[in-house]
Amino acid sequence: MFRLFKTLNRLALIKATIAAVLTIALVLIGSRNLQNFDPALIAYLIGTVFAIFGIAYRYSVWIQRPPTKLYWRRSMQFLFSKYFFPYLWRSTKLFFRNILFQRFIAYRSRTRWIGHFMLATGCLLAFAITVPLTFGWIHFVLKPGDETTYYALLFGFEAGSFSLGSPIAFIAFHGLVWCSVLVTIGAIMMMKRRFTDGGLIATQSFENDWLPLILLIAISVTGLGISYDYTFLEGKTYQFMAVTHAITVVLFLVWLPFGKFFHIYQRLAQLGANLYKTEGKRRGMATCPHTGKEFATQTHINDLKKVSKELGFNYDKEGGRNHMDLSPEGKRSALATAHLKARKEGGKLFG
Repeated sequence: MFRLFKTLNRLALIKATIAAVLTIALVLIGSRNLQNFDPALIAYLIGTVFAIFGIAYRYSVWIQRPPTKLYWRRSMQFLFSKYFFPYLWRSTKLFFRNILFQRFIAYRSRTRWIGHFMLATGCLLAFAITVPLTFGWIHFVLKPGDETTYYALLFGFEAGSFSLGSPIAFIAFHGLVWCSVLVTIGAIMMMKRRFTDGGLIATQSFENDWLPLILLIAISVTGLGISYDYTFLEGKTYQFMAVTHAITVVLFLVWLPFGKFFHIYQRLAQLGANLYKTEGKRRGMATCPHTGKEFATQTHINDLKKVSKELGFNYDKEGGRNHMDLSPEGKRSALATAHLKARKEGGKLFG
C-alpha cells in the first residue's frame, strides 16, 4: 500500500486534496453548517467529493505533461493580451457553439449530433440540478402555517416561492425527469450507432464505449422509476428504486474520473487550442524549405521544437536547421532522399 502511495504524483495529490477540502467547506458554508443539508443525500455527497478529488488529480497530472502544459500557458498568455476582449468574445461564442450545443459533431452526422446533444444537455442539466441540491445550496421548505406554498432557499436566502400544483412546481419537481428522458433517448441513439456502424463494431470496447452508456441509462431509468413510484404507486417501491438509483449514481461518480467521460473536462481545452491557432496565424505561418508552401503556424513549429527537446528528442540539423521545419510532404521527401543515399552508398538500388 505504501508503495502505491509513492507512485502518486505529489503535486496532483496536493491539488486534488485542496479541491476536495474546498468542496466540503463550500458544502458547510452553503448549507448553513449543514442546516439545509438533506441526510438522505449523504451517499451522493461522498460520491461527488470522490469524483471531484479524482477529476482534480487526473486533470493536474494531464496538465503537467509538457505539450499540455505549454498549450495551457500559451492559451492564458494569448487570452490575457492586448487582444483580450476579441479573444474573450471568440471563446464565449465557441463555448456556446461547441460545448453547450455540441455543433462540432454536426459536421460528422446530423443524427449523431442530435443524439450527442441530447445526451450532453441532459447530463449538464442534471448536474446543474443535483449538485446544488446535494450540497445543500438549494433547499425547499413549506411556508409556516401554509401546507401548499414552498419557499426556495438559495444558500439559506429566500429565492422565491411557489404553490403546489402550479406550473412552476411541476417544472421544478420534475426537472430531473426531463433530464432522464433526454439522456435515455440520446444514449439509445448512441447505442444504435454502435450496433450498426462497422467501424465502431471493430474498434469499440465494453469499458470505454458501452459501460458509460449503460450507466447513464441505468441512472435515468431508476430515476424515472422513483418519479413513477411517487406518482402512480404511492411510494410502494420507493425503497428499491431509491437504493438502486443511489448505487448506479455512486458507481458513475466513482468511475467518472477514470473513464471516457473525463473528456468532458478536457473538452474545454479546445477553447485554448482555438486561440492558439488564431494567434499563431496572426503571428505568421511557417514555410516548408522543400515545398515552399505554408503548412503550419511558426509559433506552433517553434513550440514543437521546444517540447520535443524537453521530451528528449532533438531534431536539430547542421547549419541551424531543424527537421521540424519541413512539412509532412517535405519530411517524406527527406526520408526518401536518405533511403536513396543509403542504397547508393551500399552499392545496390534494389534488394
